[in-house]
Amino acid sequence: MADRSRWLVSTEWLAAHLADSNLVILDGSWHLPASGRHGSAEYETAHIPGALFFDIDAVADTGDPLPHMLPTPEHFAAMVGAMGIGDGDRIVVYDSLGLFSAPRVWWTFKVMGARDVVILDGGLPKWQAEGRPVESGPARQRPARVFHPRFDPDAVRNLAAVRANLDTGAFQLVDARPAARFRGEAPEPRAGLRSGHMPGALNLPWSGLINPDGTMKSGGELRAAFLAADVDLDGPIVTSCGSGVSAALLALALARLGREDVAVYDGSWTEWGGRADTPIATGA
Repeated sequence: MADRSRWLVSTEWLAAHLADSNLVILDGSWHLPASGRHGSAEYETAHIPGALFFDIDAVADTGDPLPHMLPTPEHFAAMVGAMGIGDGDRIVVYDSLGLFSAPRVWWTFKVMGARDVVILDGGLPKWQAEGRPVESGPARQRPARVFHPRFDPDAVRNLAAVRANLDTGAFQLVDARPAARFRGEAPEPRAGLRSGHMPGALNLPWSGLINPDGTMKSGGELRAAFLAADVDLDGPIVTSCGSGVSAALLALALARLGREDVAVYDGSWTEWGGRADTPIATGA
């Protein structure tokens, strides 16, 4: 089983390394559209000292009507380089919910070839609960750096691949949305989307992988959760969710179990449920 420290660092570790010259801290907070919360505004109110704000809606393919779709490797490299993130940096990502959107930032950097990117376990809530320092205001300007992307196409799936999987069953599709949305019993938070799930998909709500303090559950608990959802941990897996955010949290949990070959369906339910030509299943 993968070591916890491989992808997650503790608040104690980060506090001891805040002054490291090669450390880049990213606030990757993002909230569902109906929440009324905005990551950038909350960042300016309080963030970990020296952190930059990473906006998944801006560092994205903004020409795509779907939300926060992956940008091209070249566009990603230009944007993060301008932020002051380059080759050789150790990137630590956190979010304001403890563990929700930070894995999307972690996954994006991994897809683009970053060699050293980890997540702060428990995020900003745990950091603040321990009385650790925060600062307010806009981000400090960092000198531009060079980031050389090494895009991994195997880590991403698109609509065509998921549609073909309905016939081939080449991979297990694991949906991270809450059970009521998966079953089609609750409306989607985005207007215009149908309710339900892709036929044959499995459901493992992302919240079941998180402790009350916002940290990720132990490896044994993660394994039990996937098995309870009928996921074959030895077979091919693609994760999905509403818009590709909590799907990355499932990918993180699977990476902790040694499955670093898991892909994410980037368009997720916003793409599938927003079309008229994709089949939908309801119920368990």
